[in-house]
Amino acid sequence: MRELIKSLMTKSDKLHWTTVLTERALIALIGFCTVIAVGDYLYGMWIAQTVALADLFMLFIFAEVVAMIGAFYNTERIPVTLPIIIAITALCRLIILHSKEMESMDLIAEAGAIFILAGSAYLMSLKDKLSLEKLGKTKKSG
Repeated sequence: MRELIKSLMTKSDKLHWTTVLTERALIALIGFCTVIAVGDYLYGMWIAQTVALADLFMLFIFAEVVAMIGAFYNTERIPVTLPIIIAITALCRLIILHSKEMESMDLIAEAGAIFILAGSAYLMSLKDKLSLEKLGKTKKSG
């Protein structure tokens, strides 16, 4: 038990080991539920005997959630850009599903939300690059 607590404490000295353990358990539960949701969705596609563009977007969302979980266990943090990409994909799926009966202002609002999310994802990627450059400069000078 001490080794488990010690390995959990390597993540952050500021967090209590119960917080770290709870976070890991919840992320694992999200992963398990995602796998169940993928199976259920694929079964529904199999029963319907059709694959629509909205279905592919939904499968892409599932893949992004799994990638986010993998990134968490690999790097001990969730990159902010992944949830933004998931939100963009979800909005694209909504537009595809409801664009025929959607009012034009709603369509413009959702497209604007996609534009804002894309801009924020771009800014976050710049932040990551700048942080990595700063880290490289401090290691070279130190």
